[in-house]
Parts: sequence; C-alpha cells; structure tokens
Amino acid sequence: MRLPLPSAAALTAAATATATVLAAAAVVVVVLPGAASAAQSPESSSFTISDPRIKESSGLAASRVHPGVYWTHNDSEDGPYVYGVDSATGNTVARVTLTGIGRPRDVEAISLGPDGQLYVGDIGDNRGGTWDHVWIYRFQEPRQLGDVTVKAAQFTVRYEDGPRDAESLMVHPVTGRVYIASKNESKGGLYEGPAELSTGGANVFRRVAAVPWVTDGAFSPDGSRLTLRGYFTARTYPWKDGRPEGEGERVDAPWQGQAESVTYTADGSTLMFGSEGASSRVVAVPVAAASSPGGSASPQPGSPPDASATSAEPTGSFGKGALVLAGGLALVFGARRLFRRRARD
Repeated sequence: MRLPLPSAAALTAAATATATVLAAAAVVVVVLPGAASAAQSPESSSFTISDPRIKESSGLAASRVHPGVYWTHNDSEDGPYVYGVDSATGNTVARVTLTGIGRPRDVEAISLGPDGQLYVGDIGDNRGGTWDHVWIYRFQEPRQLGDVTVKAAQFTVRYEDGPRDAESLMVHPVTGRVYIASKNESKGGLYEGPAELSTGGANVFRRVAAVPWVTDGAFSPDGSRLTLRGYFTARTYPWKDGRPEGEGERVDAPWQGQAESVTYTADGSTLMFGSEGASSRVVAVPVAAASSPGGSASPQPGSPPDASATSAEPTGSFGKGALVLAGGLALVFGARRLFRRRARD
C-alpha cells in the first residue's frame, strides 16, 4: 500500500514551522552561555572608546566607585593623565591630571588596590630593558567624575636582577601587594613588590615566578585568580600563597591588533580586553565562558593566533546556533526534493 504523498503546501508549511523552531533554538543557544546577563549590565558589555585623545589605551581598571566606568591612559607622550570612560556610551566622563610626580616616560598599566587607590605603572622601557629604575604613581580614585587635578605619590622601582621591560602591573585586591610582569620572549618573570611601597627610596621587586610574553594582567576581585594576556592568547591561573599555580587555563581572548590591556569587571563576572589605537574596542568575555581546560602554551611573538582568538567578538554560541539552524533547514529541503522526485516516478 503506497502512502499518499504530502502536498507542496504541506511541505512548505512544515519547512516554515521547522525553520521557526530551529531559529528559536539557535537563539536559545546564544543566550544560554551568559550573553544575556552581560548584555543587561553596561559595565559587562563591550564598548568603543570614543575620545580622540585616547589613541594608545594601554591599561584598564574597573571603577569601584562609579559602576560602568573604566580608567585608562595613553602609552607615552601624553602627559600625566588618566581618563575615566563610561562603558555605556564610550565617552570620557573624567580626566585626572596628576601632580607631584615627574614627567611620565612610558605608562603601561593601571590597577585598583583594596585601599581604593589607583596605581599607575610607568614601567615600560622603550630602550629594551635598560632603565635602571621605573616608577609607580598612586592616587585616590576620585569620588566625583569630571576633570580634576590630584596629587599623586611617586614610588621608584628597581628589580633585584636588573632592569626589565614591562607592561603589566597588578595590585592584589586582598593583600594590596603590587606585582609587575616583565615582557620578554623567553624569560618573562612575575615580580613581587614589598609589603608596603615607600617614597623614601627604591622599592626592590623580586622575581617569584616565570610567565610567558605578557602585555597586561589582572586579579579577579576576590584575589583567587590571575589572568595574564599577551598579543595572541591569555591564560587564567589559580592564585595560591602569593604565586600563580600550574599552567593555567586558556582564555578565549579576542583577536586585537595591538592587544594591550585586560581587567575584570567589578563583580568579577566578565573579563574586559582592550587594545591601542584610535576608537579602540574593549571586548567583554564572560568569565564562565572565558576559560577552557588545558589548551596549548602561549605562542611566541610572531606566531599565528589560534582559531579561538581570530574573531573581534566572542561568537562561539552564535556559530553553534547557526550550524543547528543550517543543518535543520538542509534536512527539511532535502526531504522536499525527495518527495518531489518520488512524485515524478
């Protein structure tokens, strides 16, 4: 007994209904990993820095006083300025002028300590690691937004094993201890500062761990993790007894032309990745979806990025949903062609 073939209208209706269901399923796939929660909070969303004065954003720090505001600064040749950028609009809402310090040389990093003070690392070395000292500037995070002038403390820094080029400064959010990660192709190091910084003399930082090529780093707000990023990859390490532990977990950091900065949002739910350049993009990567077990070691400078870091924004969830939708539609339309062929036979 031959079953009656479905009509073209019935097949079209079935295809439409299937496509609708699959599209809804694809949307659910996009939402599940946490993109919805990030979208609901401006401070956890990607944004573009619109201020034309900020052309070399080299560090990021999430404000604890002003939700959704991120502090940043230019790399060099800008002066003693720190900018507050509103992530909801990308506009600058504050410019802090530092006094009481010398002329900044190569500002590379910024971090917020548990004391509510911002630490600015003038720690870069355009001479390839030959400066006999570098500086850290510290000032209280402004309670009011706007253009303000503040007096900062200046700390002289030396490394126990000689000059180093560095771009990463991290203040532990519980102990208040300052760490600097040097930038070197083969022998990068994590350096620990004294328990308390002093303006009375040089503060000697001692090497406590080896790290890969690093352009910035950040502690999670609870101090349990340390994330270090380079030009192509990033890794998150458990933090135990004042040291990073193990090989860490690979983070699906976005591909950025001049990857220079990273910070956690104030609630620790998201990593924010920034880069240099005019109108630079700060990309949000939810922490729950940021790390994947294992992964290969960070490549050396000049190595091609891996496939997970080639997109400007995290799109893995959308890609999976799109594949589901495409596969379902292929099955539906394949069935239509089969029925038509049988009808002609």
